Amino acid sequence: MFKVELKIDDEHFKALAFAKPTKIKTIITSEDIKQHIVAYKIDCRYISSQEIIDKDVKLYCVSTDSTEGQLIYQDTSIFILCKAFHHIFSNGNKLIIEHSIGDGVYGEILGYAFSEKDVEKLRSEMQSIINRSLPIVKESLSPKEAEEKALKQGRDDIVRNLKYKAIDFYKCEEYYDYFLRQLADNSSVVRSFEIVYHSPGLILRFPRSGEPEVKQNFKFPKNLFTMHQEHDKWLSILKVNMVSGLNKAINDYKVTDLIQIEEALHEKKIADIANQITWKKDVKLVLIAGPSSSGKTSFAKRLSIQLRVNGLYPYILSMDDYFLPRSHTPKKEDGEYDFENIRALDLELLNKDLKALLNGKEIELPKFNFTNGMREQSYRKLQLKEDEVLIMEGIHGLNDELTSSVPFNQKLKIYVSALNNLNIDAHNRIPTTDSRKIRRIIRDYNYRGHTAEQTLQMWDSVREGEDANIFPFQENADFMFNSILTYELGVLKKYVKPLLKSVSDYCPSYLEAKRLMRLLDHIFNIQDDLVPSNSILREFIGGSIYIY
Repeated sequence: MFKVELKIDDEHFKALAFAKPTKIKTIITSEDIKQHIVAYKIDCRYISSQEIIDKDVKLYCVSTDSTEGQLIYQDTSIFILCKAFHHIFSNGNKLIIEHSIGDGVYGEILGYAFSEKDVEKLRSEMQSIINRSLPIVKESLSPKEAEEKALKQGRDDIVRNLKYKAIDFYKCEEYYDYFLRQLADNSSVVRSFEIVYHSPGLILRFPRSGEPEVKQNFKFPKNLFTMHQEHDKWLSILKVNMVSGLNKAINDYKVTDLIQIEEALHEKKIADIANQITWKKDVKLVLIAGPSSSGKTSFAKRLSIQLRVNGLYPYILSMDDYFLPRSHTPKKEDGEYDFENIRALDLELLNKDLKALLNGKEIELPKFNFTNGMREQSYRKLQLKEDEVLIMEGIHGLNDELTSSVPFNQKLKIYVSALNNLNIDAHNRIPTTDSRKIRRIIRDYNYRGHTAEQTLQMWDSVREGEDANIFPFQENADFMFNSILTYELGVLKKYVKPLLKSVSDYCPSYLEAKRLMRLLDHIFNIQDDLVPSNSILREFIGGSIYIY
């Protein structure tokens, strides 16, 4: 007799007892589990649903209600798309999974435009693979075996990243592919997907967290897509679409040129935005918003300098000083204060002050005491002069409810995000959230005294706030600024790897820490002294000319 504690997304579900060895699949199908389970773990390692349990264990079931399960579902869907593509397009074309867009990912073939007929064939083949409930098996291959499998399928992009150690490939029938993240062990796990034709490529869509089906009404984020595509063209020009290109630049001593070009591009974009603000004579309020660790503070400081060059004097108004007293702060379902809710701000006072300032009147600036959760007198006055402009940075900047008293022609909204288009290979993109997560781990450790474990464990909560308060409004922006630097992971690697290694193997975030380390293993180191002192990257690693 042995016992199995069944846990779903780290929460206790049921304690079971068995008299003889039993398959995980048998255990799961015998229980009334409402969640959609996509993977299983024992002792911080993923295991197959076909594995037999014969001793006391804690069996962790990963569902699509969790971020971890959602990512496994998405990557399994991408794997199935790639297998379908390999079956239909066996003429040497290579499908590139480029970047996320809305609730899906965008992919295309370089030098070839998909047709609606192509997309329909892929949809049909994907559904066939799912309906056949095909096993997806992880195999550890030697570098030689991995090279043979990759080249047989025209994947020289994988070969360029191979090192002298074993590598895990995923196999489904005759199809082999390398995926950095964990996949489900059966194609039938993908219950819902949609492919949207978007010339010259396609968008593979997934159900959102906690939802069984893909939503039918797809709202295409045009401005965000345009910014992604623009950055992708830049990477093509610089020949660093993939990590192997970046590593080659490092090896060939060309990374200094790459850094200078990328930093110059940032400066040019910021100067262009400053020029637009200057030319729009009515604009007196600039609102800056974006997700965590996007470099918003550095952007605001660099924008302020460019505005000064143009003869404008920016004044940065702190949104934090407009918090309501703690007794009026809304709460989450778990009883915790919801400081990211727009209702946590005194919108009435903020709009009253903004209206007064824009009408040339003087106001007394508020001051919020975070220790006692109360507003107190600041003894500071502000009156905008003709050549002065207000800058406000905060998560609600793109939400018009924040500044409802300000006419549209007097305000300008800027969305800042670190949109990464660098790929490990054709099928393994580096998600934007990974870039921001790595930035935040380093910043939290350097300036807030947080361990990597603490940052990783609170990341889902950070994302929930972004999903509710930032991403729905990103298309409201007048300008978008991409703060990513293609070379940055080469710099950040040496800072974050020791922090990730310190994550305990008993921690729920252990596997995520290992995944991030595997990602960084693909990238060569870049020394800090190549990073300019005004770079957005300095906000995270230190050594900036700006005071934060």
